[in-house]
Amino acid sequence: QVQLVESGGGLVQAGGSLRLSCAASGFSVNMYAMSWYRQAPEKERELVATVSNAGVIQYADSVKGRFTISRDDAKNMVYLQMNSLRPEDTAVYYCKTRILLTNYWGRGTQVTVAS
Repeated sequence: QVQLVESGGGLVQAGGSLRLSCAASGFSVNMYAMSWYRQAPEKERELVATVSNAGVIQYADSVKGRFTISRDDAKNMVYLQMNSLRPEDTAVYYCKTRILLTNYWGRGTQVTVAS
């Protein structure tokens, strides 16, 4: 079955970097769009970055120039490299895909950026 497992979150100082990983199983990441979302406390979940099955990439304005989404088809993994982190980047980060009108989410990984 489809499964997404995030890892790589943690506590980092402002200005630091983290790399999040999303391990996918039950499907091939190069067949469907893969996205990273985040949800801060008491806020709506928001889209951070997406890579389409064709490799087209889009970012939220708030992370452009700081975050990079990438995909490793051989490992069936998706990554989010996060640089120049800010306290407002603190959130639970989720990996998501959509297959045949069904959304699949991982359980998330916590990112905390200390000022």
